[in-house]
Amino acid sequence: MRRRTYLAVAAGAAGLAGCAGGAPDGAGTDEPATDGESGGERFAVETVVDDLERPWGIAVLRDGRLLVTERPGRLRLVDPEADDARTVEGAPEVYAAGQGGLLDVAVRGDSEPEPEPEVYLTYAAADDAGRSATHLGRGRLDAAAGRLTGFERLHVAEPFVDSDAHYGSRVVVGPDDRLYVTAGDRQFKNFGPGHVARDRSNELGAVLRLAPDGSAPEDNPFVDEPGVRDSIFTYGHRNPQGLAVHPETGALWEHEHGEEDGDEVNVLEAGGDYGWPVASEACNYGTDDPVGVSHADREGVTGPAYVCQYLGRLSVDGRAVDERAPLLADRGWRVRAVADDPAGRLYVAVDAESAPLVRLSPA
Repeated sequence: MRRRTYLAVAAGAAGLAGCAGGAPDGAGTDEPATDGESGGERFAVETVVDDLERPWGIAVLRDGRLLVTERPGRLRLVDPEADDARTVEGAPEVYAAGQGGLLDVAVRGDSEPEPEPEVYLTYAAADDAGRSATHLGRGRLDAAAGRLTGFERLHVAEPFVDSDAHYGSRVVVGPDDRLYVTAGDRQFKNFGPGHVARDRSNELGAVLRLAPDGSAPEDNPFVDEPGVRDSIFTYGHRNPQGLAVHPETGALWEHEHGEEDGDEVNVLEAGGDYGWPVASEACNYGTDDPVGVSHADREGVTGPAYVCQYLGRLSVDGRAVDERAPLLADRGWRVRAVADDPAGRLYVAVDAESAPLVRLSPA
């Protein structure tokens, strides 16, 4: 029997597009669904809390409460049943300029009898010269006191650069109890083989694989390769801002923003080169000029499972996307993060100055 898994993604605006030959074979061409409907299934949409400021990351705790980051630097503990979103003290100081700030959140060890789970945060922070980098840090959540205790910086995706864009910054705990952290290319525009995402002596344009203490595990794919950062799991990425673990296979699915008309959904493999910017389905902004050649036309790179400008739900059959269904297509929102709870409900964070956090439940 064929099994399908549904993945919710937020990878740009609704509408499928491509500048270098259009969508890949097998890509869907569905019409946008009505609000509250996805692929023929109806959803009840309710606002959990309102007036969040640029929410960016969501983590679901075992008791049903949520940790939500706000990009200006606040961490919130949200009770979705009580319309309550109190600030958690003890979050790190961040560089909240441009696309920087307090970004993603993940929880490890949130099970009985552990009373204070580990909370991992990604964030932009600056050095003394004002250059910034993607950081990973860890603390423990004292929910009763509303505080992170013992917060410490674990890893910096080097180098620090003079840019306030493309931090990447998604973090998930994998089935191997390793942390997978995305780092963007910091919006360097020198497209070609000399681009930072092609250079494995730095950690830009990469997905990193780290131990819970922030160190590089000895079984990482490039540990024994001279001149290559031990932390790198995959490389050749532009601005990877979505990361999810397949609930049945444990595979890592990633999505990243393309330059224009080239958002990607990728299945990550250890040591994989995902092509950016020498292989891409994207165009230079405001033109019809491809950034690089198509993935299919360049040897040695891993092509995406899906290429799109899209917000919605993907039906996954093994490693292939075989169906797509828009979510919340009529709202006009820029969706920043999605997370699901054990009851199968979906939480959606909207990127706005005064933003709602909404919950989708099967109707």
